[in-house]
Amino acid sequence: MACRIGELVLDCRDPEVLARFWCEVLDFVELGREEGEGGYAIEIGPREGLGGPQPTIILRAGDVPEQRKSLLHIDVNPTDRDQDAELERLLKLGARPADIGQTGEEQWHVLADPEGNAFCLLKARLNPL
Repeated sequence: MACRIGELVLDCRDPEVLARFWCEVLDFVELGREEGEGGYAIEIGPREGLGGPQPTIILRAGDVPEQRKSLLHIDVNPTDRDQDAELERLLKLGARPADIGQTGEEQWHVLADPEGNAFCLLKARLNPL
C-alpha cells in the first residue's frame, strides 16, 4: 500500500488571480469553492475531475507575508510545444522571471506566479516517470 498526492494547498492573498493563472498554465478548471472561517478557497484540477493521476490545487485565501521563501515549489513541463515557446506563453499569462540564485547554466527557467511563488519550467519530458 502507498499514498498518492491528492491535493496541494497553497495559502495566498488572492485565490481568484491564482486560480485563473494556474488554470491557464496547467489547462485545469475550477472544481469548486468553499467558504470557511478564515475566508474562502478555490479548488482547481484536471478537466476529468477528482480522482485522476494529477493532484488538485486548493488556493486558500489568507494573510500571507509579502516576502517569504517557499518551502515547496511546482515544476512544470510543456506538453505540446518546446520549452522556449512555453516560456513565451507563461510570460504572457503573467509569470515573470525570478532570481533564486541560479547560475544561468540551468536547463530550466525559474519563474514566479502573480503572487511571487517560484516555480520552474523544465524541458518537455519524453518519458514521464
